[in-house]
Formats: sequence, structure tokens, C-alpha cells
Amino acid sequence: MGGMRIAWFSPLPPDRSGIAAYTAEVTPLLAPRFGAVDLYTADRHDFVWRHRRDPYDLTIYQMGNSSAHDFIWAYLFRYPGLLVLHDAQVHQARALWLLRRLEPRVDDYLAEFVANHPDAPPGLGQLFAAGLGGDLFRLWPMVSLAIQASRLTLVHNAHLAARLSREHPDAVIRHVEMGVGVTGPGTETSALDAASAYGHETRRRHGIPDDACVIGAFGGLTPEKRIPELLAAVADSPRPDLHVLLVGQPVAHYDVTGDISRRGLAARVHFAGYVADDQLQAHLAACDICWCLRWPSNGETSASWLRCLAAGRPTLMTALAQLRDVPTLTVNADGVASVSTNVDAVGIAIDPVDERRDIARALEALAADPALRRTLGANARARWATLHTLPQMAEAYLRVIHEAARRPAPTPALPAHLIDDGTGTARRILSEMGVPGLPW
Repeated sequence: MGGMRIAWFSPLPPDRSGIAAYTAEVTPLLAPRFGAVDLYTADRHDFVWRHRRDPYDLTIYQMGNSSAHDFIWAYLFRYPGLLVLHDAQVHQARALWLLRRLEPRVDDYLAEFVANHPDAPPGLGQLFAAGLGGDLFRLWPMVSLAIQASRLTLVHNAHLAARLSREHPDAVIRHVEMGVGVTGPGTETSALDAASAYGHETRRRHGIPDDACVIGAFGGLTPEKRIPELLAAVADSPRPDLHVLLVGQPVAHYDVTGDISRRGLAARVHFAGYVADDQLQAHLAACDICWCLRWPSNGETSASWLRCLAAGRPTLMTALAQLRDVPTLTVNADGVASVSTNVDAVGIAIDPVDERRDIARALEALAADPALRRTLGANARARWATLHTLPQMAEAYLRVIHEAARRPAPTPALPAHLIDDGTGTARRILSEMGVPGLPW
């Protein structure tokens, strides 16, 4: 099957989506193993005629809960393939695509909602259509039709695969551990030493004191990544040496600059904004601790967390179900459990029920103990090297791709608008002219 031809649908850089970076990293490792891996983005529209002229052996759809993936829906149901589900709910993105347009497709949205969630209370879809969904979106994820219409669905952790298999017993669900690369300054030395030249340079560029204990947060600056809780913890801490480095883009639904100002943290919070991949390692090197909390979660695996592991940084992460097999320390009234109780720990797990208490204790323990930070950082790097490198992910991907290509295309019951090929008007006009039908 080395001559297989693959059509790969995903955003690509310069799109600032994490999935765009993911595709840019993994496809060069996979392409030599196939006859072709053709990349299709929102700006490329020649798939249909290319596929008709020389059919692809498999379509692969990289799907996430953002507008960067809107273009994929037009192909997903008509050309069933391998669905790579990065988020276990896509409701917000799909609702925005259908409803926020010059002529909202309310009927199509409601039909999809009911088909995805036939057990939903009557009228619930109308609530979402009116823009009143709020936190309910994650309880009604709208992924069922996409899973049912795919030859195989791939996710990036075993816990999510098991959950989706229970929820969709007729679907084929597999998991592959996500891998990330390490690029830029410090690659060779693993960036384990924050006092290295490139870490110092990054600190100087952002006005961070050399003796500060820096907490780095990477990715979108959203409430879901607990950025307000990070700022609150730093503001409340008795340690003036705690500084924050924010590496990522602000979002419309959270005023991070206003939050910083209200808490009086302007001198201790430093904005890097979005940074290119080749500068990411230098920013990781400037940090002593990485902030990787997430709540609520849809079962996803965080690529930014894996990059922190690869950089050899101790991480604070929410104690999520999909991370239960990750060795971590827990905090207690005395600070933090001894590192000897879990010699492989890569960071400290924060209980979302007692989040504020745990964060304060964890930051104090890590800020006060450089040796503990070094131990956790070395363990983090070792875990990345064992489980989460790009070549490891690529090898596992190959097995799933071959399995998906062998499987037949499913034929689930779908709302009419999802199987409409858009040729109805052309067929009607040709029929009126006495032409019996289109050849495709």
C-alpha cells in the first residue's frame, strides 16, 4: 500500500491554529511513506475534480472546535474517511458556521442538532439557535454524525477513545499518542537550564528580572485555560519574585489586559503575544514553571502541554480524567508531596474542586524549591522522549491510516442538507433542456 494517495484536510500555517502547526509537523514524516499526501485548506478548492479524475485512497480530516475547520464540513460526509477529532465537541464552531451568516441556516442547524442528539429535550436546539447555549454546549457536543459518517475516528488519548467507544458502539475508534517536535534555540540541550543564554535573552527582551520565578502560559489566553486563576494566584501570593509570561493571543471573550490592570500586576505580567515556532523554545527556556491548566475539558490532549514537557519544564495541570495515568505530585497542607513518593512525576496536579487552594500551595512549593523544579523538568523531558515525539506519532498514524483505508464507507442516516451535492439546480436546468443527467 506504499502507493496510497491521501487527501489531508486541515488548516496550515500561517493560520495560528494549534492543529495547523500539528499538520505542518507530522505530514512531512508521513508523505514519504505514500504515493502522495495532498494538503487541502480553506483556500484550496480543487479536491472534487482531482478526486474524480484520480480517486484518493483515503481522505483525512483534522477537526477541531474552531472556525479554522469550517471548510471541512463540505467534504466530511460526502467523502467518508479518517476523522481525527482534536476536540470531543465541535458544537460552538458548527453553530456559528450555520447561524452567523447573512441568511442563517436555522433549519439546517436544528436538523443537525436533533440528528446528533435525538434524546435532547424538545426545543433545546432553539435555545442554542437563539444564542443562549452558554456552558451547555459541551454537554451536547454534536460529534455523533461526524463519527458515524467516518470510516474510522482517531483521538489522542486512551481515555477519550474508550469514552467515545462506549457512546458510539458501532463506530471504530482508535487512539494515537500525540507527538510534538522541538525546534529553535536550545533544541540540542533540551532547554533544561533557564539560565542559558537564549533564556536570559528572552527575559531581557520582555523586561523580566533575572532572579524572577517565571510562570509561562502558552496558547490562547482564555478563561478555559484558567488565566484569571493564574493572575489571581500571583496577585495573592506573598512572593514578589513570581512573574508571568503570556505567550499566545488574547480572545474576544476575556479582557486579559483589563484583568491584569485591576489586579495591579502590570509590572509582573509580560506579554509575548503569538510567537513563531522557531521562537517558542526560547520562550519556554525563559520559564521556570509552565501553566497548563484547563477547565472545562472535552477530553482533548494539549499540544502546548506536551511542548512544555519536551522543553523539560515542570507543569501545573488540572487533574483531568484523561491525565490520570500521568505521574504527578499532589499538594497538601504542608506544601507538596515529597518527590520521592512519585519518582516519575512531571508536575503537580490541581484539583478543580479546590483549585484556588491547590494553585497557591503548588506555586509556593515550586517557587521555593529549584531542586524540585529540576527533578520534575527532567522527568517531563523523559516522558516526552518516551511517548510523545513526532516520529512515534507518525509510526502509530501509519497503522491507523492503513486500517481506515481498508474499511468500507459507512452509510448512516443523515439530514438532507448534508448529502445534498449542490447540483440540484444544474440538474433541473439540464432536464428542462432534454439532457438526461450529469455524468457525476
